Amino acid sequence: MKRIIALLALVALLAPLFAVQMPARVAAQDLGRLSGPQSTLPMGFNSTQSMPSTLLDGAHLPPEANQVRIRQRVVIRISPAPARARTRMLAELPRRPMRQSYEEVEHDDCVDVNDIVGVQPTGDNRLLFFTEERQVLAARLQRSCNARAFYAGFYVERSEDGKLCVSRDLLQSRAGASCEVAQFSRLVAVSQ
Repeated sequence: MKRIIALLALVALLAPLFAVQMPARVAAQDLGRLSGPQSTLPMGFNSTQSMPSTLLDGAHLPPEANQVRIRQRVVIRISPAPARARTRMLAELPRRPMRQSYEEVEHDDCVDVNDIVGVQPTGDNRLLFFTEERQVLAARLQRSCNARAFYAGFYVERSEDGKLCVSRDLLQSRAGASCEVAQFSRLVAVSQ
């Protein structure tokens, strides 16, 4: 008796599957034969309705675009010139003693950040920037800032134009201080 109940339960579970599949098969096989003027497909199917779609039907369509915002912040670190670079620069100097002094010349209000290769604080509250073109730029800081706080270099957030400008960009020292540059000048060697 238990076997008969189990068999009937299995047939009851499988019956809806066969009932749904049969009209679709009939519609697919007999579409040409049943397409007369007064014929209709069983269970509400009509010949103008499209076949059921599958998961891969939309694979050839372009993906739907959604709005994505990417916020990016780039921080550049300028460190003191390494000792080997200073030694190499000194090795290229002529061996005979030269008496030179430096004169300050006006410079633009902005400097390309990618050109700065090293920094060194001075005793008169300025930072000396060493550039790739072997120029030395003096950056005078605001009065409330101390150049000695930048002994280990500084961080600056990259701006859209990629430049470090007077009264616009903040220099963040590794010790925690933050200052703006008040003025740039270029140091030019003058023979005496």
